[in-house]
Amino acid sequence: MTEALAVDLEKAWPGAAEVVLRPIPESHSGFTYWVDADVDGRPVEAVLRLPPPGARPRGPADVARQARIMRALAATAVPVPEVLAWSAEPVIDGRPFVLMSKVDEDGESMAPHTLMRVAFETIEAIATVPAEATGIGDEPVTDQETEIRRWSALRERAPAELVDQAPALEAKLLANTPPPGRVRLVHGDYHPGNLVFQGNIVAAVLDWEIAHLGVTAADKASLCLLAIRKRFGERYGNEAAAIPLEDMVALANEPHFDHVLAATCHKYAAILGYNLGLHRRGRRIDPVYEGLTRTIPGLIDVGLELLA
Repeated sequence: MTEALAVDLEKAWPGAAEVVLRPIPESHSGFTYWVDADVDGRPVEAVLRLPPPGARPRGPADVARQARIMRALAATAVPVPEVLAWSAEPVIDGRPFVLMSKVDEDGESMAPHTLMRVAFETIEAIATVPAEATGIGDEPVTDQETEIRRWSALRERAPAELVDQAPALEAKLLANTPPPGRVRLVHGDYHPGNLVFQGNIVAAVLDWEIAHLGVTAADKASLCLLAIRKRFGERYGNEAAAIPLEDMVALANEPHFDHVLAATCHKYAAILGYNLGLHRRGRRIDPVYEGLTRTIPGLIDVGLELLA
């Protein structure tokens, strides 16, 4: 299979030869591959992202939109991988694609508080990009109600016993939305696993598949989820980076943040529950989600506590 993909990529990537693909096993977000190639006589390492076979090009499957965002952000202070090639046309195994430069960490580990500080600083850089410079400036701004309701459809496909309190949380969120903040670019899945660190900086922000223009500090709340998840006692990615929640909230320094945190708990309970449902139905096998059966309802409980 990877050999056929490599042949298609070689045709779609100007100057490329001897293309070799390897699946990225730790990727939970779709069809992503390490790429080695010779490009105009020099070795190049890259990352290829494809949508699932047969998927309509919308939402997370719209890889051409991801390419547009990263190409636009390359002209700003936001660190992103270089887009080496991309196409909205079905040219790789009948699918569109985006090919990005590989950005490696330098192997030096930061203390958790330092890591969190630079991660929050990078959110500020993302949030201050003018809408017209994001690559999606022509898209409507997602208001708070739309963002909250967005996750209901995913939640309905999660194991029902794990999300039975989610409608109550959603109702509380919708009943008392705070005034909207400034319009900002929201990454949508902001956590250390989607950041590449070099020295004491973020060298690249990855995975822009659910980015949008929004009106809350949702990315800061996503970082804070690292601390919230500790209380459930289940293993999760990036747990070593978590610092106390009160320290994260201080770094966030945002008004009405309890509501934003509660909405983020609601969102990730829906996402994790949906992915667990996919796993159990054999649609996308990923055993990591079986280890989150306390976390999913726990996030909903925390959301309700924050709004009490």
